[in-house]
Amino acid sequence: MVGRVLNRHQQWLCRQLADRGLVVARQVAVSDTAEDIRTAVAESLQRAQLVITTGGLGPTSDDRTREVVADLLELSLVEDSGVIAKLEAWFRSRNRVMPDTVRLQAQVPREATVLPNGHGTAPGLVIPVGAGPEAWLIMLPGPPRELHPMFLDQVVPWLDAHLPTRPVQVVRTLRSTGVPESVMQERIAPPLAHLVERGLDIGYCARPGEVDVRFTCSGPDAPAIVASAEARVRSLLPEDFYGEEDDLLEAVVVRALAASGRTLAVAESCTGGHLANRITDVPGASEVFVGGAVTYSNVPKQSLLGVGTDSLAAHGAVSETVVREMAAGARDRFGTDFALATTGIAGPGGGTDTKPVGTVFIALAAADGVEVVQQRNAYDRETFKHVTSQQALDWLRRRLRASGGRS
Repeated sequence: MVGRVLNRHQQWLCRQLADRGLVVARQVAVSDTAEDIRTAVAESLQRAQLVITTGGLGPTSDDRTREVVADLLELSLVEDSGVIAKLEAWFRSRNRVMPDTVRLQAQVPREATVLPNGHGTAPGLVIPVGAGPEAWLIMLPGPPRELHPMFLDQVVPWLDAHLPTRPVQVVRTLRSTGVPESVMQERIAPPLAHLVERGLDIGYCARPGEVDVRFTCSGPDAPAIVASAEARVRSLLPEDFYGEEDDLLEAVVVRALAASGRTLAVAESCTGGHLANRITDVPGASEVFVGGAVTYSNVPKQSLLGVGTDSLAAHGAVSETVVREMAAGARDRFGTDFALATTGIAGPGGGTDTKPVGTVFIALAAADGVEVVQQRNAYDRETFKHVTSQQALDWLRRRLRASGGRS
């Protein structure tokens, strides 16, 4: 491992398995050397009934997992005619000549079951291991666009067929913003103590600007216990949880705007387009997001948004007055129901005694006027942008929730 590729498989696979009652006891990331792969697989097979590997099944010289595992299990490699036919069809459909090296992917350990790859060329493999209690080794390709559908479409049905007896486990994640992790625990842990005594586990995952609360419980009463915990915390903090599981705040806001038939524009200075980028990453954002302006210097603040020269001279670009005019100008020029505006000092330089680094002004313009809040987001520049955009989006979310979308 040289630290240049982020291992996203661990989180995704662990979550998929845990949701199905299979808790991962150990995960290991190793280099592409045969010795490291062999050692990791051998040790894992001594520890667990089910071992899953990812990567190393391709046609290049550093794809060694297939050969190493076959040698470890003393299984000969044989060419699978079905895989060869699939590879030839894959290249033919793309009007490409199949390189000879690709045929390596059709080398399958004897006794292995092939998992066809509908999104790439490397097949997955399922291999029974040992003569004692039944154990299994599942080998999956590395690219997520290949691994994810193969796991969901083929491995999950295989797990249901071969490992059907699993404890009932319920995992529920609620996503919040605006409440620090320590405050979150203080507010929800005591009222849930009686459920913890019945087996509920509460986990907290904090990131800048938000906290996930995860409920986990096993056993026949798990669904009722988790449902009771969720209902309780939602009643305790009705405004602060914006979504569940993989919900993104920007997606929640876009859905709320669409449901209410309202539109949005943005005017950004310190966030440099990050707010608009988050919104436009959401499918369907074009229904509600009209446009925005990144007015990083004073000139476009004046020419594009109508910020007054006197306002800039008297208060400076980072001020309540200027952000108020930015939001009002954006709403007027784009003709939207709402407009969000941001201005601030991202740092590391530029701060003063009265406006230290991290100072942010956020404005929300609607039909009934413009409101402004001041924040202090003393982070690195990237985190500063994200947290500021989080605060702006959450403010609009709360406004939509409170008003039913009325501007």
